[in-house]
Amino acid sequence: MTPLLGLPFEAGVAIVGFVVIIIVATAGMTSTTWVQCIKGGLLVIFSFILVIMILFRGISTTPELYHDFKTIWVASLTRSNISLKDDSYKVVKLIQAGSNTFVKLSKDNVETLWKLNKSKNVLEETQTITHTSSGTVLYNGAPKEAGKFYLVGHLADIEGNPEVQTGSTDPFTFIETIKEGTVVRWGKQVISDGGDSITVYYQMPTAGRDVLIPGLKFKIDPVRGATPLDRVNFISLMIALFLGTAALPHILIRYYTVPTPAYARKSTIVAVAAIGLFYLLTLYLGLGAMTGGALDITDENMSAPLLAKSFGLGIFAVIMAIAFATILGTVSGLIVAASGAVANDLMHKFFKIQMSDKAMVFAGRTTAIIVSIIAMVLGVLFKSMNVSFLVGWAFAIAASANLPAIFAIIFWKKATYQGIAASIIAGLVSSLILILLSQDMFTNVYHLYNVQAPNPIGQPAIISVPVSFITLVVVSLLTQKSAVPSTEPVLGKGAVKISEPD
Repeated sequence: MTPLLGLPFEAGVAIVGFVVIIIVATAGMTSTTWVQCIKGGLLVIFSFILVIMILFRGISTTPELYHDFKTIWVASLTRSNISLKDDSYKVVKLIQAGSNTFVKLSKDNVETLWKLNKSKNVLEETQTITHTSSGTVLYNGAPKEAGKFYLVGHLADIEGNPEVQTGSTDPFTFIETIKEGTVVRWGKQVISDGGDSITVYYQMPTAGRDVLIPGLKFKIDPVRGATPLDRVNFISLMIALFLGTAALPHILIRYYTVPTPAYARKSTIVAVAAIGLFYLLTLYLGLGAMTGGALDITDENMSAPLLAKSFGLGIFAVIMAIAFATILGTVSGLIVAASGAVANDLMHKFFKIQMSDKAMVFAGRTTAIIVSIIAMVLGVLFKSMNVSFLVGWAFAIAASANLPAIFAIIFWKKATYQGIAASIIAGLVSSLILILLSQDMFTNVYHLYNVQAPNPIGQPAIISVPVSFITLVVVSLLTQKSAVPSTEPVLGKGAVKISEPD
């Protein structure tokens, strides 16, 4: 086991865990704000430590956990047949899937799928998850317990050299090394083979300089194949991230815990600085996972934990504990915000339901339970999707439903409560409908891989935010109270009103 803080693994984890529990428990007795501060601070600190370990380890084209994926030379190829130079493999069939050609091979009674690379005249090893017609699931042609499904993530070469070990690097050299290398990314395609459904993961070598500039995940450059819809989708995501941050309910509720506006400003400055540092660290965490041989291509949400695990169970245990605390902190903030909004704002103030303090607390607790159940159900339904993508949707919903109302309450005197309510409903409903009808939902949640979704834009903010603002303005203007002129004369200062005699 890897020592932790100079102690044996078990002792180190026990001490760190004990200290964290004592700090959080003590803070919890004083203020939830301190809990948020501590868990956020720990996340930044240990992410910083993990980045230092990444830089200290450096970059290798053959990382410790790396599996050497094979290639097989093709002897001859026709439209319907292929022969190989390696006689130990038997060709079962060719499968054409869009622009890709896959070849099913058999060796030692185990069938595997290989991707044909016509430019190099070779077959490249892929990884597959096969759902057979009988109900069994095979990983690379074998049960999962056989351990034949491998972690990925490495550089194929650095400046053309396939055998490189850099040793320790500084932050700038680390980036420059990746820029001069070839990163092996992985594509994904679902194909049908008889009654079997096969998810194929295949290698996509990509120049490091292309990885370090925008355009791979969200296409924005027309020269690199970006369509107008791709660019609109990216702009929509940016709108959601910029505007949604100011409207997240568990962020807004933190301002209730500061005593003065001055403290609120200081809190905001410190939070923005900490978030900025953390976002900078995630750049190195992502590149370290991408090149460290510790990626699970079936679960995009485990990159950071698996990267930490590659350095030993000690740092892995600490990172997982802090990540779990961060999730609980965020979820608790959202549940508190939802409970207060339903019990106080919706039921008591909007619907004018007269409730005692005890009844209001009961309504808040009931809301917390219902919201938690809904969240768990949605978590199961969206388990196959990347968390960062779901965050974009959450920000889009917040920007659409909350931001116009907040903006109008602060800056527009003509806003009415009818306009605010209509704006929230319009933003929420429009963003949810656009999300539910998007291609990502059809593919990753509904599993309708070959169905074209009605909404070609994956991010809804570019449509739903204007809809919410327009609804707010129109409804507010239509519900203005008419000013009734007074029949009473206007008296000057110090004047005395004299009543006429009966």
